[in-house]
Amino acid sequence: MARSRFKGKLLDLSLTLDGNQRLTIQLDGDFRQAYDELKDAEIDLTVAKHRERRSLDANAYAWVLIDRIAEKKRIPKEEVYRNAIREIGGVSDMVCVQDRAVKRLREQWDRKGIGWHSETMESKLPGCTVVILYYGSSSYDTAQMSALIDSLVQDAQALGIETRSPKEIQSLLDEYGCVEGVR
Repeated sequence: MARSRFKGKLLDLSLTLDGNQRLTIQLDGDFRQAYDELKDAEIDLTVAKHRERRSLDANAYAWVLIDRIAEKKRIPKEEVYRNAIREIGGVSDMVCVQDRAVKRLREQWDRKGIGWHSETMESKLPGCTVVILYYGSSSYDTAQMSALIDSLVQDAQALGIETRSPKEIQSLLDEYGCVEGVR
């Protein structure tokens, strides 16, 4: 069976007499078929706070800003985009890789899209290199997208580029459940 992904709410957590925990979950979708297939099987379960995906309007606005910044600075749009990604937190991982595997990892990672890029740093471990893997904005949730747009707005304003008002930007993000807005 394919993985099932559902939105829901935790309703109750109780302890059984043998010390196990029993969790009651209310699901928004129809889980009956998956339940029938998995009923007596051991399963892996991941529970995380729900976050809405970012809005396409917010993504379009980010690219408008990227285009204007690139035009003003006379540099490629890809450079503006990648620099903005480097500036925000929570959108990269650092991995220590054997030197012989660095080139292949970076090539494969960079093929995922414009924002998916990597950098290297020297490792203290002999025969290894630290690779910083940056995730492209296509994988961002609304909080991460908000941070990206906030960074782009600040860059644009510093260059004298007109931007939408904070209220207009916030409305782009609020529609999709963004808690933290652009300052």
